[in-house]
Amino acid sequence: MDGIKKVIGVILIIIAAIVAIHTVIEPLYYTSTEEDPHNNSVWLYINILSAISIVLGLILSYMRMNQVGEASSVQEFIAANTLFYGFIIAGIFFFWNWFGIINAGQDYTPTQSDTGSMVWIIFDAILPCLNGALGAHLLRSGGASD
Repeated sequence: MDGIKKVIGVILIIIAAIVAIHTVIEPLYYTSTEEDPHNNSVWLYINILSAISIVLGLILSYMRMNQVGEASSVQEFIAANTLFYGFIIAGIFFFWNWFGIINAGQDYTPTQSDTGSMVWIIFDAILPCLNGALGAHLLRSGGASD
């Protein structure tokens, strides 16, 4: 099981790098328009990777949080809980926006496109941090509690 967790750790770190790098370089090659703010096709693939990493992150950070016991340090308790609840927040941001893009042809518009764009910016900053931290933990310890 430790080998699988290390492989997942590498995958999470790679997805973190993809999201972070693309978030930074996208303005250099793509300009969105008011009529179609989410038409960059690269994000279609990155969103699938993001969804996978959120599901893996929720499962593995929940397992890590459950491993924290009374003998664990305060730092381990805070790290485990921060990762788990961080993945919950990132998942809410991501799936709310992603389903909104998928359902773009519908009349359901609770917010302006500016709000959705701001949520994407926040999500694209949060996900690499969460994936990187959990991926590094899995590589370092094989998923065992510190």
